[in-house]
Amino acid sequence: MEPPLRTVDFTFMAVKHSIIFLAFSFWAMASKAQWYNPEKVSRKAQAVYNGAVEALQDGNMVAGKTLLRNALSLDRRFVDAWLSMAGACGQLKQYDSAVLAYGTAFELDSVYAQEMLLPYSINLAALGRFEAAQSTAERLLSKPNLHPRTVEAAKFRLKTYQFAVDFAAKYGSFSFNPTNLGDSINSAQSEYYPSFTINDSLFVFTRRGKGIREDFIKSQKTPTGNYALAKAVGGKLNEEPRKGGSSMSPDGDWLFYAAELSRAGYGNFDIYLSYATPDGWSAPFNLGGNINTEFWESSPSISPDKQTLYFSSSRPGGFGGKDLYTSQRLPNGQWTPAQNMGPNFNTTADELAPFIHTDNQTLYFTSGGHPGYGGSDVYLCRKGPAGHWSVPQNLGYPINTIEDEGSLIVTANGKSAYYASNRADSRGGLDLYTFEMPLHARPKRTLWVQGTVADAASGKGLPSTIQLKDIATGQVLEQVQTDETGRYLVTLPVGRPYTFTVNRKGYLYYSDAFEIAEQARDTAFVKNITLQAIALNQITQLKNIFFESNTFALNPASFVELDKLVQLLAENASLKVEISGHTDNVGKSADNLLLSSRRAKAVVAYLTSKGIGAARLTSKGFGSTKPIADNKTEAGRASNRRTEMKVVGL
Repeated sequence: MEPPLRTVDFTFMAVKHSIIFLAFSFWAMASKAQWYNPEKVSRKAQAVYNGAVEALQDGNMVAGKTLLRNALSLDRRFVDAWLSMAGACGQLKQYDSAVLAYGTAFELDSVYAQEMLLPYSINLAALGRFEAAQSTAERLLSKPNLHPRTVEAAKFRLKTYQFAVDFAAKYGSFSFNPTNLGDSINSAQSEYYPSFTINDSLFVFTRRGKGIREDFIKSQKTPTGNYALAKAVGGKLNEEPRKGGSSMSPDGDWLFYAAELSRAGYGNFDIYLSYATPDGWSAPFNLGGNINTEFWESSPSISPDKQTLYFSSSRPGGFGGKDLYTSQRLPNGQWTPAQNMGPNFNTTADELAPFIHTDNQTLYFTSGGHPGYGGSDVYLCRKGPAGHWSVPQNLGYPINTIEDEGSLIVTANGKSAYYASNRADSRGGLDLYTFEMPLHARPKRTLWVQGTVADAASGKGLPSTIQLKDIATGQVLEQVQTDETGRYLVTLPVGRPYTFTVNRKGYLYYSDAFEIAEQARDTAFVKNITLQAIALNQITQLKNIFFESNTFALNPASFVELDKLVQLLAENASLKVEISGHTDNVGKSADNLLLSSRRAKAVVAYLTSKGIGAARLTSKGFGSTKPIADNKTEAGRASNRRTEMKVVGL
């Protein structure tokens, strides 16, 4: 089975666990008594205590705690019993009880118990009391003649406590109230690795079965907004028992997942792809040697445009442990050789569970090597306008704790997150929970546009290329291919203007613009697009050509649209076009005619500067003589101020 939560192979973490777990045998041998004298403990209490230590060493924490309570009922000043009780409670993650037990031991004899200051500080940190944990660790380090490993572990912990204190000072506190997804989703078995479609209508996750068995489970959202009773997904996806993390494409058509399939693969876990069909998910398709190796590959996450796959791998040649990698999907459906994401992401520890949000700009992942709270924490990186990733940002306490954190996913609205945990209200093992993301850790709220692309004459769906660009920077944010029927889905992070273009060889391209305000409603856009086959005398409007007010100077925001026109002319070498300019009826007719003519010539000049032959281009200004809307309204006048292209030669 692929474990849903990571185990940190980190020296300091091993030190931490050995200090807590082995403490109950070590404490009985301590000989630095001041006021407390172990030899004066009653024989009856000592005998019960010895039984408790034996139970604890066998891993039976509950029985051990019961015996410790019995020993303390016989002697309330039994310091070793209090320390052992604290260690047992810490192992059971009953941190409040552990801190109380440590406190009692220190009150009884602070000198005798001083070597337990480090686990005491760890339990304080587990409760979020980082300043108290910090002062406790400093108190320990002020003691003389400490063992070098104790000093090393204490200094490591002190560094994590300082990080926590600094983080709280910078971001403040935030509420964290995870809600169990309930009996429709969770069961007596463990549930983990959730994955959603962009509108949250389909929910797929992993459920642990008997032995090595893991199954993919699904649930559909009901009209009331709840999830229906989960059941195993249909098709061939669950035929093999050894499966791991999954990532569903936003449209729900593709499912990437990790598996160790019999008689298949390159060795260990590989990454596979299944397609949604009317009969359920298809048989798995191995993504091939550019992604998979004889080593471990897992925790895939597919970008919203289905063009970039993020995953984790233990292959050699990285920075240590498991590293994050990416691969790009080629036009022929193959994948490029995987590339290590580099030292910005990867460390000598393990990096796992990447999740790329539907904004295609925010990546979450877990790491045990970046500054944090002591175990593996969840981080985020944001992609800038030039495509460079920010320095990893810790999500902070209490999302991250002193424990090892697993993966999480964030919904398209950026507000809700889902993760697996074994909290007190778990139905059994790990359950799936949801919580509200703090503001500093939210991605861009993302809407989406979906529809079909079809031939204007026949209405038949057309496989086409759809490209989304940032108007301000010209950066390509997404490029998707429609399916064979012309269906598409493109995500739209709010707060920026886009050009939206559709291309297919032999057709005039389609373009539109989106201005998605931060306050936009959570409503998807539906846009069914028809493409005109290139034909003589055909006219199309160039919707994203902008000029400075009352001038013929092209606004740089026009370059995205103009470059698409350059591409069309380059792909159709015999095509000849006329560029025409039009204005509204405000002002003198002669001035409007001159302005429209100069604007058309400015477009032609741009095209020739990009290598398009001047003989293929003509320009003409029509002023206000060819309105397409009523000039009595501002909206009508805006429609009349336009640039058009007419096919004049094939």
